[in-house]
Amino acid sequence: MQFKDYYKTLGVEPKAGADEIKRAYRKLARKYHPDVSKEADAEAKFKELGEAYEVLKDPEKRAQYDQVRQGGWRQGEEFRPPPGAGQGWQSAGNGDGFSGFSDFFDSLFGGLGRSGFERAHPGGQGRVRARGRDVHASVEIDLPTAFAGGVQRLSLGRPEQGPDGQLQPGGKTLKVRIPAGVTDGRQIRLSGQGEPGLGGGPAGDLFLEVRLKPHPLFDVQGRDVHLTLPIAPWEAALGKRLAVPTLGGKVEMNIPPGASSGKRMRLKGRGLPGKPPGDQYVILKVVVPEARTDKARSLYESLQAEQDFDPRAGMEV
Repeated sequence: MQFKDYYKTLGVEPKAGADEIKRAYRKLARKYHPDVSKEADAEAKFKELGEAYEVLKDPEKRAQYDQVRQGGWRQGEEFRPPPGAGQGWQSAGNGDGFSGFSDFFDSLFGGLGRSGFERAHPGGQGRVRARGRDVHASVEIDLPTAFAGGVQRLSLGRPEQGPDGQLQPGGKTLKVRIPAGVTDGRQIRLSGQGEPGLGGGPAGDLFLEVRLKPHPLFDVQGRDVHLTLPIAPWEAALGKRLAVPTLGGKVEMNIPPGASSGKRMRLKGRGLPGKPPGDQYVILKVVVPEARTDKARSLYESLQAEQDFDPRAGMEV
């Protein structure tokens, strides 16, 4: 079997902290998830990432792995486990391939070593009782649902080909309650919806990472919402009270006289709910209508003659 450098797999240094390891795993897991990645070896890479994270997130396994790694082993080298490796973990049967990970993993952790496996007591016998592994997935929601909350159906598992050759939904369907004010990147935990346990052990949890779908009007940054609001030249020049769209419905806002494109105005508390709630920022954009008729052209010419205005004043080099 070959030695696996779990740190290189996740792209982190051996001195990396738990948070850095978690961030690296999540980033790469999203990239190579078989349901979204188009790379030919995505599934294999995804499994390698899961194995590396399984070891490095657990202080005991990481310490045991680091002790072996100090022997100078390098990625891909032919590896023989040191005497005593894998002892101390309860096992059932011969343990060959029991973990679902690589032979290298099994050689270090007795063929098990997943999170939640019970330590063997002296003279202990019987089947393994183990907690199932946690599962990580992503869920896309629209912005109105993120604002108000709601229930969304989520299908887990890949589509399967039916007898007629058509793709059919696979796995299971869950109803996920989306809390109001959920932000992009937040995780929702569904207890007991991960992989089933072994030997009567509890199931793992399902962690859903929220991804907000793009919205035609609003751009979200954290809890703040940004909206570009088109206004007419006369509204910009004279000022106007306008009804402005927000996620909670339209609100009245005063456009001050002499407003220019790019002016940013704030509607306090009109972003995503939270403690404190986000704000909505309105960016004005002056839109000039075309002079489609002789009368419209004449009005523009009269305005030009009336105003002593040079928008490029001060640009001389």
